[in-house]
Amino acid sequence: MEQDNNSEDDSVGPPEDDAQPSFPLGLSDSEAVEVLWQVRAQRRQAEPDLPDTVTCLTTPEGSIVYLVGTAHFSDSSKMDVATTIRAVQPDVVVVELCQYRVSMLKMDEKTLLKEAKDINLEKVQQAIKQNGVMSGLMQILLLKVSAHITEQLGMAPGGEFREAFKEAGKVPFCKFHLGDRPIPVTFKRAIAALSLWQKARLAWGLCFLSDPISKEDVEKCKQKDLLEQTMSEMIGEFPALHRTIVAERDIYLTHTLRQAARFVEPPTSAEKVPAVVVGVVGMGHVPGIERNWDKELNIHEIMSVAPPSLFGRVLRNVFKGAMWGLFGYACFRASKGVVRALHPLPTVQSLFENIRTPAV
Repeated sequence: MEQDNNSEDDSVGPPEDDAQPSFPLGLSDSEAVEVLWQVRAQRRQAEPDLPDTVTCLTTPEGSIVYLVGTAHFSDSSKMDVATTIRAVQPDVVVVELCQYRVSMLKMDEKTLLKEAKDINLEKVQQAIKQNGVMSGLMQILLLKVSAHITEQLGMAPGGEFREAFKEAGKVPFCKFHLGDRPIPVTFKRAIAALSLWQKARLAWGLCFLSDPISKEDVEKCKQKDLLEQTMSEMIGEFPALHRTIVAERDIYLTHTLRQAARFVEPPTSAEKVPAVVVGVVGMGHVPGIERNWDKELNIHEIMSVAPPSLFGRVLRNVFKGAMWGLFGYACFRASKGVVRALHPLPTVQSLFENIRTPAV
């Protein structure tokens, strides 16, 4: 498989027939490649029995996309992803991640749990530096929501993506693609679309999120009717936010899935054949991807970011000033403590006496 990262998560074990093929001695490289291609073709099921969370999409060229709708905090979603990849032996696996979130593929569950719960000043500064003041603070608030769910469930997000990464590594010649729009673009467009009052209301709601969440609630998110009802409620509350965070990313994910579903060229011949693709996305994106699948899409329009407003620039400078002020105050308090600790020492008292005594 063509990928640059290694997953350490072992939450779903390989099936009994998932052993790596053995090669006869003396095979050349080209012969070994042909054997691997044949092994994958034999493992690929023509009519796979897939979970109910899988939607099948096709292209005019005959390529097939198996779209797995998942809940981001769900063990059964990981099983759905593993089952689908093992059954269809894809040419490409596309996940709802961007380069800014790819680190979750390399972390184990324990490290991710710790990271999700540990929101400190360094993370706040990094988010603001990467996304701007308003977008950075909104990202921190959303991380707080994720940390709340993590704490409630004792489960780190993104398990289905790590499962997809691991399973794709077992499929010969399978490529692994990051299919989501870069998160800084999403946050900046989302904040720009909200009025000042809407930003305040959203921040207030995220700051005081405390409703208990159970694993049963998470599994309900895999039901399309419940999810569409939730989305409808959010549209009524913040329609601009839904457009930038959900609808625009539906378009971007559709674009990357269609790009992945182009013809593939077998290593054993120059004749191109239709591709088999597995897409792993949150269930909330599945209806939008289905609606956009056969449409002409304008990707450049949803990738543009307006320059920061005057209010945003002023707020950024105020925030920087406050940080430097806190730093200066901390240094002042620390220096007073050091002086109080050193003052009783004879050497220091002698130094002060010399300073006070005028030269004769």
